[in-house]
Amino acid sequence: MEAKNFAIWDYVVFAALFFVSSGIGVFFAIKERKKATSREFLVGGRQMSFGPVALSLTASFMSAVTVLGTPSEVYRFGASFTVFFIAYLFVVILTSELFLPVFYRSGITSTYEYLQLRFNKPVRYAATVIYIVQTILYTGVVVYAPALALNQVTGFDLWGSVFATGIVCTFYCTLGGLKAVVWTDAFQMVVMFVGFLTVLIQGSTHAGGFHNVLEQSTNGSRLHIFDFDVDPLRRHTFWTITVGGTFTWLGIYGVNQSTIQRCISCKTEKHAKLALYFNLLGLWIILVCAVFSGLIMYSHFKDCDPWTSGIISAPDQLMPYFVMEIFATMPGLPGLFVACAFSGTLSTVAASINALATVTFEDFVKSCFPHLSDKLSTWISKGLCLLFGVMCTSMAVAASVLGGVVQASLSIHGMCGGPMLGLFSLGILFPFVNWKGALGGLLTGIILSFWVAIGAFIYPAPASKTWPLPLSTDQCIKSNVTATGSPVLSSRPAIADTWYSISYLYYSAVGCLGCIAAGVIISLLTGCQRGEDIQPLLIRPVCNLFCFWSKKYKTLCWCGVQHDSGTEQENLENGSAWKQGAESVLQNGLRRESLVHVPGYDPKDKSYNNMAFEITHF
Repeated sequence: MEAKNFAIWDYVVFAALFFVSSGIGVFFAIKERKKATSREFLVGGRQMSFGPVALSLTASFMSAVTVLGTPSEVYRFGASFTVFFIAYLFVVILTSELFLPVFYRSGITSTYEYLQLRFNKPVRYAATVIYIVQTILYTGVVVYAPALALNQVTGFDLWGSVFATGIVCTFYCTLGGLKAVVWTDAFQMVVMFVGFLTVLIQGSTHAGGFHNVLEQSTNGSRLHIFDFDVDPLRRHTFWTITVGGTFTWLGIYGVNQSTIQRCISCKTEKHAKLALYFNLLGLWIILVCAVFSGLIMYSHFKDCDPWTSGIISAPDQLMPYFVMEIFATMPGLPGLFVACAFSGTLSTVAASINALATVTFEDFVKSCFPHLSDKLSTWISKGLCLLFGVMCTSMAVAASVLGGVVQASLSIHGMCGGPMLGLFSLGILFPFVNWKGALGGLLTGIILSFWVAIGAFIYPAPASKTWPLPLSTDQCIKSNVTATGSPVLSSRPAIADTWYSISYLYYSAVGCLGCIAAGVIISLLTGCQRGEDIQPLLIRPVCNLFCFWSKKYKTLCWCGVQHDSGTEQENLENGSAWKQGAESVLQNGLRRESLVHVPGYDPKDKSYNNMAFEITHF
């Protein structure tokens, strides 16, 4: 395939994205220079409002893989991706009502700090190391994969885009900290939306309007959205997306450092929850844009599929190829789409760099050197941002020589996210689970999820479970592409057509449920954790989510944790001995009228703020 090269205006538009992103970093570096503390740098002083945080959350997890991959999925497999509407809803509700209150009220900066408070240091360090490795690997692939797709279609310089992404992200993360990351993400979210909007308008115009797009998509079986087949081996059904998708995204949203770090940077818990719910709207909007882009792309290529005809070599190249065709006579707009795709990359990489610096500083540096000055802490934090920026960019370079392993690497996020979700669920939902159960559960979840994912990579699922919908090449200009015959399948073990063939969306569910089951069993065998030894602040049994449960069952689910005994002052004093007084903002189960006396609670706003940590935490 011959690449269609960018015009000068395309490069101008693309360069503007990098220039503005860098400018935001410089702005916050100058503006916040007198507030040179690690607290300001890593969590924005815990005084962010919900608006920019919501945009940042959406942009951070809508990477270029989403911008390029989701329309391609819809083009090949149909609009069943729309069912992610339901999965996103479940994920945001569970995150805001179950996980966020525990993290926000405990006053932590690193989510893995919670694991030490609930269990012990080995559990915390094990989880932190897993997070660091999987984030560096995933971030490298997020940088390289879209750069490769765009290079092969548009002629956009591969290594220029890779190094520009790494340098710019590292630059504004190191200079401006979390505030720069959040506000840059907000800007990049707008760029992503505008980029999608131009594709939707121009693409639908080429297709003769949305009515024609929907009619042709219906004729091509692309609008068969709800498939209620319960077969877990099917790639995308209603159940694999709602159940498996919820587990996958909950691992990313509910317990991921990058998400929680933004939420706890908000000035109050109410703002943090609003950020999550407004982020839900952003996720829905991007999902709708991506799905309709895929349908418009199908309408355009319905009689000549560039993938099966050999015009392009990979499905991820479909969207860039489509953009270059519909904007062939409109210089600057292909550059806008590339800016849209790289906005997803920049926001994801920046979020990862900032989160990696935070967990490393909080979990390792502060543990070894607890009495660092504010100035030194800030410089160390900036140094960590620089270090991880270089490591993520280097990982992108390494991804270029990994070949087929890149495809496997894209599943690492889900493979590690499931066991992590299970680990935090053990700590928050099951008060009787001890540290042995937590470590054993984490190890079991990792083994199970890696087992099924690596097995699926070696023995791909049968074509009948993953075959795309019909694609036509009837009106393609015949090229000299040599047709490849069906590959000769090597002998497959029986497990390859069952366990290894389950939908990739269930990888997280396998890891999470395996971790929880093993953790509960090991804890019961080795002796349950005494409820009296656990701070009520650290758990949130399921009964808390259901107000109609009786007091008897509620007490039973708390497993001996003293959630409603003693005075608030006694609870706060006990909390001071537990973690320097900063984390004891409230106790679950306190009477509403008594919360007026609890630091950090605003009775008028009926929410919790970060003022309780102003003096004691830094």
